[in-house]
Amino acid sequence: MDLGLNGKIAVVTGASRGLGFATALILAQEGAKVAINARSIGGLEKAAERITQNCGAPVFILPGDLSEAGTARQIVETAAKHYGGVDILIANAGGPPPGTLEQLDEAAWSKAFDLTLMSNVRLIRAALPYLKESNAASVLTITSYAAKQPIPNLLLSNTLRAGVLGLTKSLALELGNQGIRVNSILPGWTRTERVTELMAARSNANRTTIEEELAKQAKESPFNRIAEPEEFARAAAFLVSPAASYITGVMLTVDGGMYKGTI
Repeated sequence: MDLGLNGKIAVVTGASRGLGFATALILAQEGAKVAINARSIGGLEKAAERITQNCGAPVFILPGDLSEAGTARQIVETAAKHYGGVDILIANAGGPPPGTLEQLDEAAWSKAFDLTLMSNVRLIRAALPYLKESNAASVLTITSYAAKQPIPNLLLSNTLRAGVLGLTKSLALELGNQGIRVNSILPGWTRTERVTELMAARSNANRTTIEEELAKQAKESPFNRIAEPEEFARAAAFLVSPAASYITGVMLTVDGGMYKGTI
């Protein structure tokens, strides 16, 4: 199937590694013009080099910390000026730190609010004028199946990602009459650097190894494994593409069956 992504302009945040990088790579392979963001310029340069080596496509890099209020607008406007617009926005940010109610102070909540929820609000607001001009406008928020099925010791993520789902559904209804689609993917446990970091914390607490903790987590899926980043990225590329032109307001779990609910 031709996804219709050739020549489309995509901004992908949190894209120096993990799910964001895998998605940017797939989009570039499909012919999209890709701009990637992350906090570290070194990480971005390495990611852009890997993408270019893989498919020969140049990648525009946009360093910046999305937890800071002015970064989102700067990223989107710079990408739009460079490429001549924005068709696709994939709003992704690193997850907030683990912890329980007693462990997390108000400063942690405030920082997580800016990173996990407000970064989405700011990015979409900044992209809106350009999306209105596109004939294939699409927004994808990247959340977590934790928004539906809370994960122990991830209180900040459980709480704030649920808010991103509310934002996503509301904007799908609000912006649909302007031809702008808004969807979310709720990934489960995927073999990324962040998951390795979380499993390292678990292994330290449980006096086990990271691989032992990954194996325990994998048992929650009927497949008895966790996902690979490219499995998420293929679903993401479809959802933002013109091939999914009648899909909006969808909260798609890409979790290998780890979410046990029916809705």
